[in-house]
Amino acid sequence: MADAGMPQISRGLEGVYVDESSVGKVDGQEGRLYYRGYPIAQLSDNSDFEETAYLLLNGQLPDRQQLESITKQLAESRDLPKGIVDIIKEMNSKADPMDILRTATSALSAYDTEVQDASPEANMRKSIRIISRMSSIVATIGSVAAGREYVAPDKSLGHVENFLYMLNGARPSKESLDIMRVMFIIHAEHSSNASTFGTLVAGSTLADIYSAITAGISVLKGPLHGGADEASVRMMRAIGKPENTESYIESALAGKQKIMGFGHRVYKTYDPRARIIKEYLIRLQDHSSEEVRTLTAIALRAEKLMVEKLGQSHGIWPNVDFFAGPVYIAAGIPVELFTPIFAASRSSGWCAHMLEYWKNNRLFRPLEYYTGKIDLEYVPIDKR
Repeated sequence: MADAGMPQISRGLEGVYVDESSVGKVDGQEGRLYYRGYPIAQLSDNSDFEETAYLLLNGQLPDRQQLESITKQLAESRDLPKGIVDIIKEMNSKADPMDILRTATSALSAYDTEVQDASPEANMRKSIRIISRMSSIVATIGSVAAGREYVAPDKSLGHVENFLYMLNGARPSKESLDIMRVMFIIHAEHSSNASTFGTLVAGSTLADIYSAITAGISVLKGPLHGGADEASVRMMRAIGKPENTESYIESALAGKQKIMGFGHRVYKTYDPRARIIKEYLIRLQDHSSEEVRTLTAIALRAEKLMVEKLGQSHGIWPNVDFFAGPVYIAAGIPVELFTPIFAASRSSGWCAHMLEYWKNNRLFRPLEYYTGKIDLEYVPIDKR
């Protein structure tokens, strides 16, 4: 029998507003995403990661001098301390790349003399260092996994170009650079998702920003948040050939299996980020490898079937993860790095939200409705 005094419980905090924010807005009904008021499509078409990071951190687009300043700060922070490289090498082949990223990012605090300085100015400087070095960590994870040594950063390169240079030991093609520029921008921010909330919960205790970002990485690792792009690619590879797509999807749906890359907790229509990535994928397919062309054909057929069956009727549409995998593969990115790259990009959004929240900080302390027994009599162990 239900307790008459039981409060209304919003599991997963669904529909609960925890704060105000001007960093990002997700319009799930209309399928729109804004960074500080700017539509994501405008930024992906016109911006670069440095400018987008400045926008998120500072609330406005930079002028030329401000852009040059953050670009210089990001470039000067890229090089990893030897101890961080040693952690990556030690954990290589023993741990998931997200575990390596989490551990290495946490360890960065040992090399930051401002770690205990909680002033807004110091937190901004630390945020820029975190954003810069997380990309270097992910690139080094990939480089070491491929059997190469640590590639020192090139300060003359932009943020995304340097990431690809550190990952592969060579400057990227224009096509790969353009793909990754867009991927870094569209993954940079997404309002109060699970990992952003995890970051804020940790930071609300007034833990340092390294602790807060490490919490964000930990939350992102879970397959219900990060990792769906990897799962989507593995599904496409399991399908094998484009002509197998419909039978595979029909069989999976009949067995009530989840089709990875479809559906979203907030979007009730087409994810705007998925539209952007889909356009790039279609544009790239004729100039890509046979695998990318095959994955693209499978993705487009799967999308058509899923939209027809579940789009309008159930509000299940492609999300950002569905087309991301084939696009990453077109840029030469190994599957194991999909989620770490997501984290490296999202660090800019995490830091922006943390800096904003600290301006009016309040410790998160939600209530929990107790349903267990009370006033039990303790029984000594020899009488149990």
